Order: sequence, then C-alpha cells, then structure tokens
Amino acid sequence: MRDCLREASEARLYIHTHARTPARPPARTHARPPARTPARPHARTHARRHAHTHTHTHTHTHTHTHTHTHTHTHTHTHNTHTLHTYIHTYIHTYIHTYIHTYIHTYIHTYIHTYIHTYIHTYIHTYIHTYILLVLSMPMSTNWLPSD
Repeated sequence: MRDCLREASEARLYIHTHARTPARPPARTHARPPARTPARPHARTHARRHAHTHTHTHTHTHTHTHTHTHTHTHTHTHNTHTLHTYIHTYIHTYIHTYIHTYIHTYIHTYIHTYIHTYIHTYIHTYIHTYILLVLSMPMSTNWLPSD
C-alpha cells in the first residue's frame, strides 16, 4: 500500500511539473545545470541595470554634497576680497570640485556596485535556475536518495 501511495505521489508530481514545461533533454545522472543556463544573461542584465541605477543615484548625491561643502569652505576661507573675486572663486571651485568629485565618485561607485551587484545577482539567479532545473527533472532519475 505504501509503495502504491508513493508511486501515485511521484506520478502526480511528475505530471504537475512537466504538464507546463517544454520537453527537456534526457535527464542527467547528477543534478548539475548545463554550462549555459538562462541564469547568466539574466544575471548580467539585472546586475548592469541595478549597478547603473545605484551608481547614478549615489554619484549625484555624493557629488552635490561634496561640491557644495568644498566650494563654500574654499570660497570663504581664501577669499576676503571683492565681490568679483568671490564670484570667480566660487564658480571656479564649484566647477573644479564638481567635475573631480563626479568622476571620482562615479568610477568608484560604479566599480564597487557593479562587482557587488553582479556577484549577488549572479549567485541568486544561478541558484534559482539550478533549483528550477533540478525540480523539473523526472522523478525516475537517480539523483534522489534511495530508501
């Protein structure tokens, strides 16, 4: 009786799993995804998109904060002359600091975020795809532990 229930359960799971999925190549004897899985392009796309968004936001925030602070400090510290000198120093410092900070922050943040996001997304997506691949295998393969 127990064997009948187990076979019925396996058959139900097999039908439920494969009724909605396209035909697959013959099952392997070990649970390992093929060399090229949908995880790779998906992980790359997601990582690039997330890195770009995070980099853009962080760069603008850091650049504006640093530029305003540096410009304000530099202008007030080094300039006790005329209004013309004050404006000239302010504009020069603002532009110089903005460009320098923007480039530095953008490069640093982009590299850091891209590497972090790529690794995180790649691992997450790869594991997710791996699990789906393993769960979609027929129950008759020998990767299951035997009783």
